[in-house]
Amino acid sequence: MKKDRSRWEIILDILKVTKKEGKVKKTRIMHRANLDWRNFKRSFDILQADGFIIKCNPDADRYELTENGENLLQRLKEVSELIDATPRIPNQFQVPARIYPAISHEAAVELSL
Repeated sequence: MKKDRSRWEIILDILKVTKKEGKVKKTRIMHRANLDWRNFKRSFDILQADGFIIKCNPDADRYELTENGENLLQRLKEVSELIDATPRIPNQFQVPARIYPAISHEAAVELSL
């Protein structure tokens, strides 16, 4: 089962698609970022209102990243890399010997989460 994306991950995906596709329509961004319309619209509208994505030409419905949008994309990529590179310390589940004396220490370690 796939984990739900956080809002910043959705924004990162929208920025990545917009950067990769160049001058692109909203529907293509939405499809490439694997978003439903409601989640796409909420995040896209924020990016557009804050000046990270602009309309290329008033006549055509195509959008592109601004310089600020590219800076935001770069920073979100860096944060994502830091989070992915951080080693996670697993919670170890130790079975107390007084509760389950038949379980050895080795078996308890195998039960660690």
